[in-house]
This record gives sequence, C-alpha cells and structure tokens, in this order.
Amino acid sequence: MTHQNFTRILPGLLTAVVALAFAFAIHSAVPALPAMTLAVVLGLLAANIPGTAVWTAGRARPGLDFAGKHLMRGGIVLLGLKVSLSDVLGLGWLALLLITAVVVASFAGTYGISRLFRLPADTALLIATGFSICGASAIGAMAAVRRISHRDTVLPVALVTLCGTLAIGVLPLLVHPLQLGTEAFGAWTGASVHDVGQVVATAQTAGPAALALAVVVKLTRVILLAPMVAMAGAEQRIRHRREAGGRAGSPAAGTPPLVPLFVVGFIVMVALRSSGWLSAGWLEAAAGLQDVLLGAALFGLGSAVRIRTLLHTGARAVLAALAAWLLIAVLGLAAALLMVQ
Repeated sequence: MTHQNFTRILPGLLTAVVALAFAFAIHSAVPALPAMTLAVVLGLLAANIPGTAVWTAGRARPGLDFAGKHLMRGGIVLLGLKVSLSDVLGLGWLALLLITAVVVASFAGTYGISRLFRLPADTALLIATGFSICGASAIGAMAAVRRISHRDTVLPVALVTLCGTLAIGVLPLLVHPLQLGTEAFGAWTGASVHDVGQVVATAQTAGPAALALAVVVKLTRVILLAPMVAMAGAEQRIRHRREAGGRAGSPAAGTPPLVPLFVVGFIVMVALRSSGWLSAGWLEAAAGLQDVLLGAALFGLGSAVRIRTLLHTGARAVLAALAAWLLIAVLGLAAALLMVQ
C-alpha cells in the first residue's frame, strides 16, 4: 500500500477505531448487548445523524469501505481459532447431522423466501448465507467469493443484525411457555441465532451450561462456512469459464480462485486450534484481535446504510428476513429437542 493510499484510508480507519471503543465501553457496562451488534448500530447512527453523516459519506468513506472489506476478511480468518474439532465431534454424530440439516434447510428456505419476496439473487444469496451460518462474517465471505459488490452487503448485514438482536430479546421469553430445559434452550440458541456474539448474549440468560452448549453448536455451524463458500467458489469459477469461453481472448483471464485465500486461512486456523498447540493466552489475544477487526468492519458496513433509503427500498427485504428468522427458529427448535431427548 502506497503512502498516498494509506493517507486516504486513515481518517475512516481512525473513525472506526473510536466508534469501536465506544461499542466496547457500552458492552462492558451492559454485557447483554454484544459489542459487534453495537458496532453496526453505531455505524447506522453515524450514517444518519446530520453532523456525522457528511463525514462518513465523505472523507472517512474510503477507510470505512476498506474496513468493511479487508478487515472483515482478517476477522474471518481469526474466527477459525474459536473452532475446536474435538468440541464439535464431542456433540455426537446425531447432533452433527441435525445441525448440518438445519444449516442446509435454513439456507435453502431463506433463499427461497427472499426470492419469493422478489429480492435480487445476490441479495437473497447473502441473506441466506448470513442467516444460516454466522451472520455478517458469512456474508462477507460469500460476497468475496462470488465477487458481489461491497455496497450490496450493506442490506444483508443490517437485516442479520436486526434479526439477531431480536433473538436476544425474544428467545429467553419463550423458555417457560415452551417448557425448555437448560440444554434444550442452549442447543436451540446455538442452532438458530445468527452471530456468535448474539448467541452468547442470548444463551447466557439461562446459565453457564446453556451457554457452553450453545457456543459449541454455533461453532459447528461456523465450520460449515468453509465448504459452503468453497462450493460457491467452484460454481462461480465454472460460470466464469463458460462466459469467458464465449469471448475472444484468454478464457482463464481473471478466473476467480476455487477457494479464496482468507477461507484457506480460516481452515488453517481451525486446524491450529484443534491441534492444541496454542496456549490460552494466545487464543485470548487472537480473540481480542478478531473482535477489533470484525467490529471495525461492521462499523464500516453500518455506516453505509441510509435509513431513508432502507425504508424506501428495503421493506420487502425486512419482511423476508423476519419470515426467514421465524423459519430458522422453528428448525433450530426441532433440532434442539431431538438433540437433548
């Protein structure tokens, strides 16, 4: 990166860092509010308050876009250090099959619902990926491998944040009406809530046992990010070659990679975590760095959302997201009840 480019993105990066510090401060005061969700909300506020909207749309925009794209990828790589294969396999084969089925059914169902509400195919794909796997991180990964514009990730990220935040408030209220035990609630949370931070905020209301199971179930969904993105990358590569084959020039020019480098990094980090070589101190430091990278990225994405535009163009998307959220909640509950019976 040249000095000129660095100078260009610096104001936006510094803005994201300051906003992230506020997000962490609020999270420390109110632990039930996930820092990553707060980062998106602060981005939304910055983009829509007259005094800050000019700054985020102007001089800070290059740096905020850089954060939303490149820092997101770094955060996805480090997300792999949260996943231990021994913990995942400890759930048992029935649970693994059920979780995989929930992810596949959630993805297909959410994509179908989005298309039913006449959302563009790329938007439907991103919403389905984020809702079924791991929220904004999955959206960023899928957008990268399918070469979807950074701007087109803004609406899906806003929707996954909205519905994940809704889950934090709604799911704990349903424990008694549904007569759920601690393990069932933990499994349900892990199987149906979108973002890791939102899972933690929801499951901790039922105690440490529910939280522990919820996190393992959630991270099992996270590990499915790699094969899903790899399949999407393979399909994109085949399509690109077909299109290039019909044009003059080299058909291989500009062919997207089969598996993006940051997805390879994610897989390597999963293997490294599973090896047991890293001490608790290193894992804690990596988790802190991941929060910084993802938090800055989510602030950058949130700062690109204009509420007026969202209300004007996103009404159908909001309805589609709420319908998908309900579908995934039902699928996750069914799987959770089967897991703990």
